[in-house]
Amino acid sequence: MKKTVTLYARSVYWRRVAILLALVSGVAASAEPVEITAKSFKCIKEMTPVRGFFVDNLSGNLEGTLAVARSATGGVYPPGTVVQLFPNEVMVKRETGFNPVTKDWEFFELDVDKNGSTIRKRGFADIKNRFGGNCFACHVAAKPEWDMICEDSHGCKKLPVSEMAIKSLQNTDPRCKASDATLMQRFTAWTIRLLTPL
Repeated sequence: MKKTVTLYARSVYWRRVAILLALVSGVAASAEPVEITAKSFKCIKEMTPVRGFFVDNLSGNLEGTLAVARSATGGVYPPGTVVQLFPNEVMVKRETGFNPVTKDWEFFELDVDKNGSTIRKRGFADIKNRFGGNCFACHVAAKPEWDMICEDSHGCKKLPVSEMAIKSLQNTDPRCKASDATLMQRFTAWTIRLLTPL
């Protein structure tokens, strides 16, 4: 009986050690810095679409990003996740602990043209979009389970642009080699860019 109890105790001990090692290795893996340059950002249509926005993962974990993006209950995006609604605005999930205030998200404002992307601004609580809105101030309103990603039912304010305008800007991303934008979408995107210069 005593031998059985001792074997059970050892078994429990080693199981706990294995769990602890798995957790520590998971933390170490997520602490790898996410390298971000202008070349990190590509044609929005080359990313994976999810309900109107687009995602990618700079660390190669697109499966993890898609699992959270497609979840009906939310979750925490893995480091390296890229989220875009507009070609010139980007959120990137940095390594765990990078910036607890923004839940490790970094915001980017880009200049985009046929030659690629240029990072105009990057930061955390001080980046504004082309409509004058503060990225962090909008995204911080998302309910905790959505990891600062805004959608209609996530708690954020409604965007001051129509679905038509959003689609128009997405379909006329100048970095894309091919475009299926309609004439109306081209005109809408041209008008928005004219009236909201960066």
